[in-house]
Amino acid sequence: MSTYAKTWKRTFLLSEAVLQNAICEADAGKQQGGQLIDSQGAFSASVFMLPPTAIERRNALDTCLLKPAFESLLGDDKIYPFLCADDFLRVAGFQGSNKFELPYGIKRAEQFFRLALSRLQNCGLSSEEDSIACRRCVVVGNGGVLRNKTLGEKIDSYDVIIRMNNGPVIGYEEDVGRKTTFRLSYPESIFSDPIHYDPNTTVVLIVFKPRDLKWLWEILGGQKISAKGFWKKPALNMIYKSSQIRILDPSITRKTAYEWLHFPTRFPKKEKPKHPTTGLIAITLAFHICHEVHLAGFKYDFTDRNSSLHYYGNETMSQMMQNEYHNITAEQKFLKKLIDKNFVVNLT
Repeated sequence: MSTYAKTWKRTFLLSEAVLQNAICEADAGKQQGGQLIDSQGAFSASVFMLPPTAIERRNALDTCLLKPAFESLLGDDKIYPFLCADDFLRVAGFQGSNKFELPYGIKRAEQFFRLALSRLQNCGLSSEEDSIACRRCVVVGNGGVLRNKTLGEKIDSYDVIIRMNNGPVIGYEEDVGRKTTFRLSYPESIFSDPIHYDPNTTVVLIVFKPRDLKWLWEILGGQKISAKGFWKKPALNMIYKSSQIRILDPSITRKTAYEWLHFPTRFPKKEKPKHPTTGLIAITLAFHICHEVHLAGFKYDFTDRNSSLHYYGNETMSQMMQNEYHNITAEQKFLKKLIDKNFVVNLT
């Protein structure tokens, strides 16, 4: 067994008894969305078809009769962005996510996805977003370029407003607005202070490791949370209702990394693997649910190490330059392409 596999098994696997009880509690059985799986969550058939429910969800994204400016970038490869408990295994098989490990697929984490999804009440877009044929969206980054831009009112005018991590709106309304439709987060970046609670926000969990799914299952079940296995302390309480939470399909993250940023599937042993930032993943999400995409807060001043990294707080660009887990150069190059080709409108 590889070192990775041993570490994964030792660090993230639930005990056999706890896992079995959890599976029974989820009432998932061994028949998942029409696709038989064995006791280890492995697929028992090699032929996958997109189930009717998944087709309906994906078709619901294409309600606008006008072609988006970014059509040539996306083509016909439309992905419904949220996983659903009843058919996520079949969808993964259809999209190839069963061949990739996290954060780019579900391989070796099928049971954790099943458990986490069993805690969620639904997997759809909100009824308000469903009713809009041609969605105008803005993806609001956390960049310091938003300071003193007074874009708040304009940002709030969009049909869908996508934010990320713990970028606050309270106290910054004039520059970044008040409304949030979707907020992409992971356990280490999700809000835990009730002051930030918004009943109209849907939180989209980006899963980077099996521990993230175990965290969601535990926290929604009112269980004690262990901080072990996280790069920094995760949220120990959930301020959102389970009906407000979605799990992002790893296919979205995979498309961002491999197709658009052209990351290698394997990095040299001496080099730390690079992953897309939450901001780039948020833009990819927007391309799959929106007809028109605008950006704000994605410009960085690399010439001044002391310039503000975020529109909030005191972090500077020097900290971004030290980050070994993202390829900011590749991301800025991709963003420039989106803007130059008029695939998006850049507000900042």
